[in-house]
Amino acid sequence: GILIAKGAQLIQHSNEDFFVGPASGTFTHDGMVVVPCSMKTLAAIASGMAGSLIERAADVCLKERRPLILVPRETPYSTVHLNNMLSAAQAGAVILPPAPAFYFHPKTIEELADFIAARILDQLGIRHSLIDEWRGK
Repeated sequence: GILIAKGAQLIQHSNEDFFVGPASGTFTHDGMVVVPCSMKTLAAIASGMAGSLIERAADVCLKERRPLILVPRETPYSTVHLNNMLSAAQAGAVILPPAPAFYFHPKTIEELADFIAARILDQLGIRHSLIDEWRGK
């Protein structure tokens, strides 16, 4: 299903319910993240199929030019996967594989997860303190 964050409140919708806000372009929001994004969901989004609420809401993001961040979970990628990622990116989605950086010498799994969460929040323009901003030398 879909989780909607409104302030500190989370609202969960069934993936089969097309009569909720995220299924409509008139439902305004700051963006959508599909994490993890299966290759099946990625393929549906890339081809404009909207057989579930997640797929419909993603389609709405693309048509309304709202941020859509897809975090694919499978690896390695086949040519089909890469072509679907390219199609989704050309339509306006951001493809953000959960590949953490190691240059900051993480010491825990949580630090690796925080790195990915920080990248997602950066794409949405949401300020955070999960990781330090890169300042260079």
